[in-house]
Amino acid sequence: MGNITFIKDFVISGFPGLQPRHYGIVSAVLFFVYVCTLMGNAVFMTLFVLSKSLQKPVYYCIVNLAVCDVLFSTTALPKIISRYWFEDGSVSFLGCFLQMFFVHYFGAVTARLLSVMAIDRYAAICFPLRYHSIMTDRNVFILIFGCWIVGLIGPLMMVMRAYPLPYCAGNTIVHCYCDHIAIIALACTTREDYVQPAFINSMIVLLGSLAIIVFSYCAIIVAVLRISSAQGRLKTFSTCSPQLIIIALFFLPRCFYYASYYLNIVFNINIKFSADVQVVIIVLYSLLPPMINPFIYCLRTEEVKKILLTKMKKTKIGIKSRRP
Repeated sequence: MGNITFIKDFVISGFPGLQPRHYGIVSAVLFFVYVCTLMGNAVFMTLFVLSKSLQKPVYYCIVNLAVCDVLFSTTALPKIISRYWFEDGSVSFLGCFLQMFFVHYFGAVTARLLSVMAIDRYAAICFPLRYHSIMTDRNVFILIFGCWIVGLIGPLMMVMRAYPLPYCAGNTIVHCYCDHIAIIALACTTREDYVQPAFINSMIVLLGSLAIIVFSYCAIIVAVLRISSAQGRLKTFSTCSPQLIIIALFFLPRCFYYASYYLNIVFNINIKFSADVQVVIIVLYSLLPPMINPFIYCLRTEEVKKILLTKMKKTKIGIKSRRP
């Protein structure tokens, strides 16, 4: 224990191989992603509040997903933008663990919200006559509230186990934000004892939610194939396709990243890819879905698209009428 140096802060490295001359471009791209995430989700939340026709179960889930996306991006992006814009990647010891908690918390809530949305689509397509009695406002609120409450368990467990550990393997986190895997790698203790419970929790959240989603959409596909008209089948698939895009972006890279790291640590099965590739995978599943989600729902969902166009036309007419 005499060789252990207790660190007071961490440093976010971001992309390890990135040359300083590219810092400005990367920070500008990340800032653009952040602004798009805020604006896109703000537009959807505004439409939800102003349009009574959107205040129904499926959109309750989507607006909660929008809130979660904004909070996740606000937790993760400002520091990495600061890292490249102002060359300031330092995070206090406590601040890093707070960021770790909220990053994993909002990720867990998002996974569960996507499963609730799949359940909603399953009820709407497979039981259309009973849909309004199954997915009542009360039932949907309970499910959504459960997503936010149950999501606390895993991240709290990870933080409470990781925070007291001694850290001596440097203070540079090879990541875009304070992630459990990246922080535990710096601890001077046996990592397996801390990686395994966190991995099990992550797989329960990800694969549990994914199992519900896969079951729901398999049932939906079977129900759609029974529809006699090609137009009816096409309409149903177009309703579900936005969620399938989001699900693929959110779950597949996450499962690959966690599984590869676990196999390396526990079973010494080394799946080789560079630190830069790891960070790119992390950016793909962490930062891209929150930016894309509102655009998918606004552009691929007919009801939202119609309301958005109506509001834009009214705004345009209002501006013209004010001109002298």
